[in-house]
Amino acid sequence: METESFHKDPTTLFDNETSSLISKLHSSFETRRQQLLAQRKERYKKWDAGETPHYLDQESVMVKGDWKITPIPKDLLCRRVEITGPVNDPKMVINMLNRTADGNRADTAMLDFEDSMMPSWNNVLNGYKNVYGAVRGELEYVKEGPNPKHYKLNKDDMAKVMVRVRGLHMNETHYKVNGENVSAGLMDLAVVACQNARYQIKNGITPKFYVPKCEHHLEARWWNDVFSAIEDELKLDRASLRATFLIETLPAAFQIEEILYELRDHAVGLNVGRWDKIFSDIKCLRNHPDRIAPDRATINMSKYWMDNYAKRLIKICHERGAFAIGGMSAFTPGKTPELRQKQEAKVAADKNNEANIGHDGCWVSHPYFIKTAMSAFKHDNQLDKKLDTFSKTPDLIMDGEGPKTMDGLSTNIRVGIAYMQGWNNGVGCVAWDGLMEDLATLEISRAQTWQWLKNQVVLDSGEKVTKELVSKVFDLELSKILEEIKDPSLQKEFVKAKDDAQVIFLEKELRDFLTV
Repeated sequence: METESFHKDPTTLFDNETSSLISKLHSSFETRRQQLLAQRKERYKKWDAGETPHYLDQESVMVKGDWKITPIPKDLLCRRVEITGPVNDPKMVINMLNRTADGNRADTAMLDFEDSMMPSWNNVLNGYKNVYGAVRGELEYVKEGPNPKHYKLNKDDMAKVMVRVRGLHMNETHYKVNGENVSAGLMDLAVVACQNARYQIKNGITPKFYVPKCEHHLEARWWNDVFSAIEDELKLDRASLRATFLIETLPAAFQIEEILYELRDHAVGLNVGRWDKIFSDIKCLRNHPDRIAPDRATINMSKYWMDNYAKRLIKICHERGAFAIGGMSAFTPGKTPELRQKQEAKVAADKNNEANIGHDGCWVSHPYFIKTAMSAFKHDNQLDKKLDTFSKTPDLIMDGEGPKTMDGLSTNIRVGIAYMQGWNNGVGCVAWDGLMEDLATLEISRAQTWQWLKNQVVLDSGEKVTKELVSKVFDLELSKILEEIKDPSLQKEFVKAKDDAQVIFLEKELRDFLTV
């Protein structure tokens, strides 16, 4: 591969070595992946029939054994604030990696192929190109127009690059091996490692990844084996590639220690993926009438099942020598000083809580909040904070208590319309009503509306959630949006987005993910 041609044209990345690696990995791992996905379906059938996710054997070597993860590399020992965003947008990537205008910078930036990126083929290819440029500190972008603006990385003072690959469930339909779609996450990992890992290691940099939506320790074993196979093919030492796994599903919350055990060669930590976790709570308990989720705005880390899940993760990670990274503050800066001040106060409270209970760092979705988040974390990490008195097996099942309101339903539907307008334009995250709405938050809105409808929830104001009510709210929220947006062409886009979102929200069966 000629690196200069790739820098200009991402389609040239599929040279012989990269294509061969993808082919070998697909041949070795696809059958197991399909088996794991089939096992997911069987578990959901049991939960739909009344069972709930639960702890595994607490006497197993994974829980009782005397083991620790491979020591964390020096360049990963400080991860106080991590910023995330879609990898396909070069301007956003540069802004995530560089210092802000007021001099603040995240420790690491997670360049995302998953929840914040709409997985069109063009976005995927541009993502690979942007990772290549970011790893080398060479990424540039020129905003065209009457007042063109040039963006480029400050190579000598930028956040560390991390890459989040797509989840186990996702196929890449634009790339086939022997006529079969390949695993999207496997391809992301293979391409990024093949094009960048040796360069990084040569320059004293650890190749760093995030892996999402793991649901079972056998899935973690699959990923660990994929990492090892890539190292073998690229002739890298074992544990050269390192990863942080998101614990963002309810079944995974019950298997934190088992998952970390399977990943002990490659893991550096685990992350509390709070938004996808809420979606997973709803999805796993969707047919449990006594476990109906309250308004999404009321579900935060103070809820006992969310607090227990975070503390369980911290306790296990620190006992095993791994980082415990906190969750995302999803705010985007408000339009007025007063609103921004309120947002900063909420971010500060959230991040202070995360630091106080023992997290080593946290996530933000916008550079504006880096300074606020950073102020909560006083040390490079808190690996010495063990939570000795906290039980390893707390209650992790939500109780269904809390308000279920018309405002909550309206928020879900408004988010659905806004997100689908972005999705239809190839965008995977949208700034809306002061929040960054990505796929995870859309999924909460979609799943909660479906759950309320399926269980015929009666809202606090007395209305029963029916298809007719949901359709009525879609019309009302669209009319509000059209009042706010005066551009006729943009209004047409929102009308289509409303129609598309309404179809998905009213599906008879809750699809596992929007992206399948």
